[in-house]
Amino acid sequence: MQSIMWDSTLRSIGDEPSPIGEEEYYARQRRLFSQLRPGDLLIVTAPHESTRSNDVHYPYRTSSEMLYLCGWEDPEAVFVAFNSGEDWVTSLFVQPKDVLMEIWEGRRPGVDGAKNGWPVDEAYSHKELDERLAKMLVQSKRVFVKLGVDSDVDKLVDYEIKSNSRERQKLGIGPVSIIDPSRMINELRLRKSDAEIALMRHSAKIASQAHIQAMANTRPGVGEWQLEGIIEGVFKYCKTSGIAYPSIIGSGENATILHYTVNNDTCNDGEVILIDAGCEYKGYASDITRSWPVNGKFSEAQAEIYDIVLKSQLAAIDACRVGNPYDAPHQAARRVLAEGLIDLGVITQSLDEALESNGELNKWYMHNTGHWLGIDVHDVGVYRPDGEPRLFEEGMVITVEPGLYFGAWRPDVECPERYSNIGIRIEDDVLITSSGPDVLSSDCPKTIANIEAIVGSA
Repeated sequence: MQSIMWDSTLRSIGDEPSPIGEEEYYARQRRLFSQLRPGDLLIVTAPHESTRSNDVHYPYRTSSEMLYLCGWEDPEAVFVAFNSGEDWVTSLFVQPKDVLMEIWEGRRPGVDGAKNGWPVDEAYSHKELDERLAKMLVQSKRVFVKLGVDSDVDKLVDYEIKSNSRERQKLGIGPVSIIDPSRMINELRLRKSDAEIALMRHSAKIASQAHIQAMANTRPGVGEWQLEGIIEGVFKYCKTSGIAYPSIIGSGENATILHYTVNNDTCNDGEVILIDAGCEYKGYASDITRSWPVNGKFSEAQAEIYDIVLKSQLAAIDACRVGNPYDAPHQAARRVLAEGLIDLGVITQSLDEALESNGELNKWYMHNTGHWLGIDVHDVGVYRPDGEPRLFEEGMVITVEPGLYFGAWRPDVECPERYSNIGIRIEDDVLITSSGPDVLSSDCPKTIANIEAIVGSA
């Protein structure tokens, strides 16, 4: 077979992992049901398609809860679980087969498709939702649903909650409370299974290779938008669903803007470019940031800042251990950053003063060091249950992303001229294991020597 673009990238990534299997979905459902009781009705909705303009829709992405509990990705889906007192019965309401719509928009699994190979007991057309859900609502005592996602479902639930029918008065049936199940589901999602970890590692491998391709194609005069095209092209080439979040491609002063997504400037000689980009693979996100010199060689000043950020990131990653509080990486990173800037003379305070909430470090480092990662790029899970930092457990995945940002354009600080418009952030995806931190994105180079060997090599 003739070699085509990015074949070596595909080989570096390796074989695709298996998708989440039916048994795992069933296990997830059982863990959730164990927290409920007879008479409870669980409804998991997905958003409707959103119109971009006229009859054109934005690319559809179902709710993360739907992905987690049954993996169904098509629009107009509702997952329902009801326990009338005997056992849990799960139902999935889906778009029916419609030849005309399928001619225009693609094939639908339909009801028969949902009945075969999907982790539910029953499947029905979405057209039957009102009637069937109304019957379950009347028999239920508590309704677990996240309101504000599907307005049609919200109306049904609201009607039954407020209903004052003779049947309800005589028999005392019908729902009396609405509870958001998000917190229970979020707790389940916080700890990743082996199958989830395999998907996340693959997602991180793809994102790593995308960053490498961007490095290799960086040279003075290249457009931020062109590097964005390369990165997102690799994502699609490697069979992902695309970006996990809008890509940040910022060169020069744009690298000092934390969520810069315009990506329309030219990368100039002597600048550092910061790229924060990740993909979504079979529902699971990666999130990687790298910074490198546009001309392929770090200046002395750029290397000074880069070295501090890298040391802080390594210290933060080392703090990602079972039993440590989730903010241990943040504290470790801040300490190294402050020490480094004190040594450079950028911070004139003592270490303790610099680390205070109003200390000088906050001028140059103003965000947290990481966040949960999973089906969502900023994944779910309470960071401070009962007001105390959550302790790391095996199977949790967190990003580690310290940075320093010297925006000369900022009116609120006096930026040191030597470090003017240098923005450096280094971010990796880290799995918490019993044997220590496992960097899922380790394929992405981050030492100065490795980066300089790649930049401009294409």
